[in-house]
Parts: sequence; C-alpha cells; structure tokens
Amino acid sequence: MSKTTFLGKFFGHGEAVEAEVQHEEAFYRAGQWQLVWWKFKRHRLAQVSMAVLAVFYFVAIFAEFLSPHDPMRRFQGRLAHPPTAIHIRDTQGRFRAPFIYGTEQGRDPVTFRPIHVADPDSIHPIRLLVRGDPYRFWGLFPTDVHLFGTAGEDAMPIYILGTDSIGRDVLSRIFYGGRISLSIGLVGIAISFVLGLLLGGISGFFGGAIDDVIQRVIEVLTTLPQIPLWMALAAALPREWPQLRIYFATTLILSIFGWTGLARIVRGRLLSMREEDFVLAARLDGESEWTIIVRYMLPGFASYIIISLTGSLPGMILGETALSFLGIGLNPPTISWGVMLQQAQNIMNVAHFPWVLWPVPVVVIAVLMFNFVGDGLRDAADPYMS
Repeated sequence: MSKTTFLGKFFGHGEAVEAEVQHEEAFYRAGQWQLVWWKFKRHRLAQVSMAVLAVFYFVAIFAEFLSPHDPMRRFQGRLAHPPTAIHIRDTQGRFRAPFIYGTEQGRDPVTFRPIHVADPDSIHPIRLLVRGDPYRFWGLFPTDVHLFGTAGEDAMPIYILGTDSIGRDVLSRIFYGGRISLSIGLVGIAISFVLGLLLGGISGFFGGAIDDVIQRVIEVLTTLPQIPLWMALAAALPREWPQLRIYFATTLILSIFGWTGLARIVRGRLLSMREEDFVLAARLDGESEWTIIVRYMLPGFASYIIISLTGSLPGMILGETALSFLGIGLNPPTISWGVMLQQAQNIMNVAHFPWVLWPVPVVVIAVLMFNFVGDGLRDAADPYMS
C-alpha cells in the first residue's frame, strides 16, 4: 500500500484518495489513442457538433422515408407556396392535435403576384407514417410510407419550408440534397487522403529530385486561382455525360487542390522523423522503405492527419455548393444544396419568396459543425496538454 493511500485511510477519506490514485494509474497506463479519446470527450462543443453531424447523415441516408413528398414532384397551383404554419389551436380556441389549414390561391391586389390564403374552415391533421408519393427505399424496396404528412387524397399537402418557383417541396429537396453535398466531402477527402499521404510520404522520405518535383507541383497548384480553374475544368466536362459521372468528375476537380496541404504536413513530419533511431533500427532489421513509412512513421502523427482531413471536409462541401450555384458543377435534375441555390441567382425570386435560401443555413450549420469537431480533435491531438 502506498504512503498516500495509507494516510488517506488513516484520516478517514481513503476511498476517495484510492480512487484518485487508480485514476492516475489508468492515465499513465493508457495508450495514445485512449488518451486522445478521453481528451476529446472533455470538449463538449465538439461532441454536440458530432451529434448534429450524425443527425445530418442520418437524414441523408433515410431521405426517402423522412421526406414528406417526392422531391421532383411539382404541385400544380402551389408554386412558390410559403412555409405551412402548424397549429395546435383552432379559430375557436380549442386545443387539438397538430394540424394545418388548407390554402386557396389568390392574387395580391397591389402587386398582382399569386398569394396563398389560409382557409380556417379547412383543417387537415398531421399524422405519422402516412401513405404518400411512391418511392424505392435505397433504390431497392418499393413503398409509399412517409414519416409524417397529411392523410387522404384531398388533404392539403404540408410544406414545412415552402415550395420553390415550380412547386417542389423545399424540405424534401434539402433532405435529398444532403446526400450529394455531404457525401461529396467524404469522397473528395478519401481521394485527397490517398494523394496527400502517398506524394507527401514519397517527398519527405526520399527527398532529393523527387522532393523537388513534388514541391514544385504543390506550389503551382496552390498559386493558381481556384474559381477560374474550377470553371475551366468544369466547362471541359461533356454536357451529355450523366449526372453521376459529372458528380465524380466534380469530386475529382475538388480533390486536385485538397491534397496539397496534407502532403506538406506529411512531408514535414517525415523529414524530421526519418533520421530517428527507430527508423534506423527498422532499416537495419531489413524492413522495406514502404513498410517503414506505413508501419512506423505515419502512426507517429496520425492525429495531425485526422485534423487535416477534418478541416478539409468543409472546404469540399463549400466547393461543391459554389460550383453548383454558379452552374458549372452539378445541374438539375440532380439535387444538391448548391443546385437548389441556383434559384437564388435571381434577386426577384429571393425578394418574393425568400424561403428558397433555406439551403444556406443548412450549409452554414454543416460547415460549422465540421469546424467544431476539428477544433476538438486538434485539442485532443496532444492529450498531455492541459
């Protein structure tokens, strides 16, 4: 028994002291990744951000079921319909289950624009697990069950975020658009991860002429103006290509610039580590150069790689959104947050029905959440710092 534990028990608070001693022993016995995880759990903002991102990806995965309508369906007579107000009390003051009022299309007497006027005598309850537009869940299972909506063929459709200029439900399109806007970051980061590790590892480990060539390529790529180059590369894509092929081509374009920062980090770390004793011991033991890089050197700064990748994800999402907004990336009928914002290019559309800007706060929240998670990983990268 240690002296601290003995004195603690002698003075009557031995259990608390012993628990503290055990906690300290667990800290010094823990591995590097366990320490990083413990440090990350102390970053509350990063944990909340990770939970929010999990919700985003959950919605994107189950978009067919969670969306109240088919994102491509055009509701006749519901063009530019404002967001539907949900009520729990009727005009007589009685509380009831959530419902919406039916609307009738009219015309503003001043501007002569179409408007939608609520009819207090037309009440449509909101229900769970209702039948609506048919779809194939994950493209495999045909069904028509949606999480929520208004039941009945004559029921007033619910538009939580309104409809766009041609009568398509904005909320459903945001759910579906998250599939491309959120996945393009993961696909792009996967490509950047391979290029950054491979070229940065070769540059830092071998040095010499190979290092000079790779560094000159990185300098050229980082000095090129990105927006004009994106426009030139995207304009080179054949217009007759299917949207799926354009999607992967856009991802490749974004990845061209995404790997340079990671490659420089990897190069700098390998330059400082290749003369270490454990690298020399691995060489004397007959290990190949590739094994030394992958097995012995890269794990030594894996946390920095994770931080770099996490910080690059928001850039990928913003890049796809910008390209699609400018009309040089994805185009209709493909649904992404950037494609949805193409209607915002017309200032009259924004002035008359500003709810077409709903993808903007969604993109902002997603990017902020990724940045907060990156901050948490950066703080946890060195678990010995207080």
